[in-house]
Amino acid sequence: MCDPVANSARHADSGVSRRRFLTFLVAAPTLTLATGLAPEAALPANAETALPGLPQPADIMDLGEILILAGTPTAHLLVLEVTEEGEAHFELPRAEVGQGITTAVAMLVAEELDLPLSKVRVRLADARPELLMNQLTGSSNTIRSVYGPVRRTAAAARARLIAAAGAQWGLPADRLVTRDGAVVAPDGRTAPFGSLTTIAAKLSLPDLTVTPKPESEHRLVGTPASRIDARAMVTGQMRYTLDLDVAGAKPTMVRRPPTINGTVRSVNNEAAVRAMPGVIDLAVVPTGVAVMAETFGQALDAKDALQVTWNGGTVDTLSDADIRLRLRAAALPFVVPPLLTLHLDAEFDFAFVSHAPLETNSAIADVRDDRAEIWAGLKSPIVAKQTIAAAVGLPADRVTVHVTQSGGSFGRRLFFDGALEAARISKAMRKPVKLMWSRIDDMRHGRARPATHHKIRATYALGQVLTYEHRVAAVETDFRHGLGEMLTAVAADLPVGGDLTFAQTVFLTTVKVPYDFGVVTELLSEVPLKMHTASWRSVYSANTRGAEEILVDELAKKMGQDPVAFRRRFLKTARQRAVLDKVATAGSWGRAMPAGFAQGVGFHEEYKSCTACLVEIDARDPKTPRVVKAVIAADVGRPINPRGLEAQLLGGLTDAISTTLRAGLHIDKGLPLEGSYSQFHYARQKDSPSDVQIFIMPAGGEPGGAGELGVPAAVGAIANAYARATGRKPRGFPINFDVDFTPFPR
Repeated sequence: MCDPVANSARHADSGVSRRRFLTFLVAAPTLTLATGLAPEAALPANAETALPGLPQPADIMDLGEILILAGTPTAHLLVLEVTEEGEAHFELPRAEVGQGITTAVAMLVAEELDLPLSKVRVRLADARPELLMNQLTGSSNTIRSVYGPVRRTAAAARARLIAAAGAQWGLPADRLVTRDGAVVAPDGRTAPFGSLTTIAAKLSLPDLTVTPKPESEHRLVGTPASRIDARAMVTGQMRYTLDLDVAGAKPTMVRRPPTINGTVRSVNNEAAVRAMPGVIDLAVVPTGVAVMAETFGQALDAKDALQVTWNGGTVDTLSDADIRLRLRAAALPFVVPPLLTLHLDAEFDFAFVSHAPLETNSAIADVRDDRAEIWAGLKSPIVAKQTIAAAVGLPADRVTVHVTQSGGSFGRRLFFDGALEAARISKAMRKPVKLMWSRIDDMRHGRARPATHHKIRATYALGQVLTYEHRVAAVETDFRHGLGEMLTAVAADLPVGGDLTFAQTVFLTTVKVPYDFGVVTELLSEVPLKMHTASWRSVYSANTRGAEEILVDELAKKMGQDPVAFRRRFLKTARQRAVLDKVATAGSWGRAMPAGFAQGVGFHEEYKSCTACLVEIDARDPKTPRVVKAVIAADVGRPINPRGLEAQLLGGLTDAISTTLRAGLHIDKGLPLEGSYSQFHYARQKDSPSDVQIFIMPAGGEPGGAGELGVPAAVGAIANAYARATGRKPRGFPINFDVDFTPFPR
């Protein structure tokens, strides 16, 4: 195997020229390499033509580009192995949480190696501190950041295999080609990769220079492919954290406080609980009282039987109404006065929303006196490793953190609180633990999208929008998972100056108005409540752009224009208009519909990608509306796996249906009331449209982000359809948000 750290040190002193590779090899039975090259540019090229008017910060540099910039110094430290069986094994320093990145990356490797996709294996890398800022999964950034480095790494491997075959046959490399996992000579001779890997590993090629295939020669990339892990998922063979067999790790659960951030004052019946069937151990930790047992059922019974006296939490006196008042008071004032101007004002409220991944928070930890080993689904494993090491009193190099496949995230697994908690429990009990959060705990004590309040004002005259102002007040979003450090690392290069907070920087580099609306200002203010918050899919854009798309419809009506025609007129680029035109045509925009039914449309652009969404809604009963049809078009630059993109956009639609119509969290005296899927009304199959058409626009340029792209446009489309169907202007979300359940005991 190779040592990426040692390789990095050698690479740093080598004076590598642009587009030139140096491959460092250590004695190994197969070709195993880490590639190094000078970055082609600090940032991806911006193909957008500047239009008259002041650009917004996200037009100059978006958050994805900031993350790429932060990761550039170590982006080349990728490890690829070609085995004697002719397989390619790639170590991916990102987290697979269901978004399909392992399939997309496998396609890049297979394409560049001319290897069947079935012969590519992608494993998730353990925490690698030497990667510095280059092992965080988020901000729709994986494909954008690894597209070039993965292709160049695979191209280096292909070049070495060709060189090995040339050495065997006495032929120059430029007369050889690769096909179906083999090197092919002009006379038809073939050498399978597996037969060449040992020779390729030993060759000295100090001047090896390689160039990835031009996109015009791609045969696999850009074509629809099924997930490489699909069979394992549907047959139950996929191994998630709690499926792992770690010696001695026993089921463990935690009794948590009745309010957010409460702490243990005393355990009143410890002896009785320890005597319960199957109970192995009990320990008090900062987050509650942990119980280990022979089975999860016994652990659950024991933790429910605990009688604990609790100290108060951080928001015990607050409920939804109190939080809304604080948010409204925090919203900054408008600059443009309404006097003597035609204007449209609107205010919107969005509730807290659970991430609600299917797999609840879970982790395995084995903490010893001299070392620790952790297994968990982690999107920021380097920070997790450092934090856990400090918490258990070990040097970071004595802590090993394994990144496991996760059953969903939507931003939740940017935080490693489950892994940290498991490590603390293992240290306290001096035993390996297999920790699982209950669904109730995951809903009530897990992370959530913060509640927000929005004030918007647009002024207009003579058929033009003159000014657009959007003031967002949000409960503080927690960014203590590594993103803050990345922003700090590249602060000098950011297009937003002054003493901006991490949240304001994220806001300004993700949210932008895609319309030519004159003088535009969008500002964020935060209310610092100590609650469990985190980035939720599309972070600020889902609410901010969703609210804007509602206002766009209302502004079009004020100005006497059709919503689609209005958008088309004010969108800034032909690329934007193309996706809008696609959904309007495919969805038969403007067709006659029965009473109680209506169409709605929304648009969104972010991370160098853009999308439009058209929906049809049945709102004959405004309390039980249902989206019955959706048409989505997206331009993501260069799509790697169109089938995977379709899944991402469909997921964004489902998230939007859920959070726009029914799904949210009620805060009551310091704790969410919702404790299960039956109470957090995420869309069921019956709530989802059976008629969905998704169009991926033709490839062009570099890949854009896609994981978060689909939510904001769909939020706007659904709310606009509801408004047209019912004649009601939605202002609070979710629209139907009654407490129609009996909450679980605290």
